[in-house]
Amino acid sequence: MPVLIEGLPDAVAIRCLARVPFYLFPKLETICQSWRDAVQSTEFYKAREEVKATENLLCVCAFDPENVWQLYDPNRDIWITLPVLPSKVKNLANFGVVSTAGKLFVLGGGSDAVDPLTGDQDGCFPTNEVWSYDPIIRQWAQRAPMIVPRIMFACCVLDGKILVAGGFTTSWQSISKAEIYDPEKDVWVSIPDLQRTHRSACSGLVIGGEVHVVHKGLTTVQVLKNTKEGWKAYEHSWVQGLMTVVNGSLYVMSHGQIFKQENGSRKVVTTASEFKKRIGFAMIGLRDDIYVIGGVIGPDGWNWDIKRMSDVDVLTLGSERPIWQKAASMTQCRGTIFGCAELRI
Repeated sequence: MPVLIEGLPDAVAIRCLARVPFYLFPKLETICQSWRDAVQSTEFYKAREEVKATENLLCVCAFDPENVWQLYDPNRDIWITLPVLPSKVKNLANFGVVSTAGKLFVLGGGSDAVDPLTGDQDGCFPTNEVWSYDPIIRQWAQRAPMIVPRIMFACCVLDGKILVAGGFTTSWQSISKAEIYDPEKDVWVSIPDLQRTHRSACSGLVIGGEVHVVHKGLTTVQVLKNTKEGWKAYEHSWVQGLMTVVNGSLYVMSHGQIFKQENGSRKVVTTASEFKKRIGFAMIGLRDDIYVIGGVIGPDGWNWDIKRMSDVDVLTLGSERPIWQKAASMTQCRGTIFGCAELRI
């Protein structure tokens, strides 16, 4: 078996290669077969952890083009396009997306494609399929399906496992069912149901090691500390809007402002009035910053054109006065954002 780097033990050589940034991995693999094998090995990613070379990337999927994901590298301000998600569902939307165990997971959802003649939605609706993207081999793989097909549901990672709850199943029936997935065993297990079900989409946030399920338009939040105790409902009176967690704190965009929500109080962080004309965009925390991505600007006055956007705006929170900056626009994806997640590689 050939050595990775002449004159160096493989254990040392693989730690040298591990310092190369993720976007150059395809070029590393073209050097020789031994380097290709090394880059696609689990030992390589363990070495990246050991030498503190791991990177936090942003994963984004939008309305256009169909079932395409891109990765954003904040260190180099570049976008990388992934292979097309091989689901049979056209324009998969209203799904859950998270990352854990070094992989990106896309769960459930349904078709957002509409037949121009009948107005009916195409494909399966909803689905229980689960896909994972492995950056080691740069491929999608189908995983064990969820127990219940669902759309517009809460989805988050708790202690390395994926938890889903609520949402809608067939015939637009709202559900309280919850389940948890072990990525190592590829197994789903039912956990206690939500206390309440609502006729609105919900999202999941992890704050202080606890899962919070928030329904659109409601101030009641259902919280799970552990699966043995089950869910408890609290009246948090959080301001309504897009939510994300940065360094354990909750931030909400609402009425042209971004608030930091702490316990029962909130304070204004900065204005976000330029996004009031935009719909369908996403807000997500990446490292110490907040990213606002994509979306659509609808008809304005006599202008009936719909503008699908690929813009990326970054709010830097670390400074005394948070400031907005522009990042590189998405190179492939544009329009309504269907999903985004942070991936650590």
